[in-house]
Amino acid sequence: MKKLNWLDYLALTLVIISGLSLGMVGFFDVNLISFICFDFDGLTCLSRFVYGLVGLATVYLLVQNPLCKCKK
Repeated sequence: MKKLNWLDYLALTLVIISGLSLGMVGFFDVNLISFICFDFDGLTCLSRFVYGLVGLATVYLLVQNPLCKCKK
């Protein structure tokens, strides 16, 4: 098992926050990312940036995941 570096921890944190946010939207109609970014009237630059980081973190984790790599 490989050791996690700071980028792995950052990506995991962003994906966990996103997952919690989506769960809260589904169950309680409350967007956690909008609440964290003080975005109550639509998408601001900060919330769009956070959503973009979450997307990049998801792609990073998919690429780094050893289960997704094909073995020959």
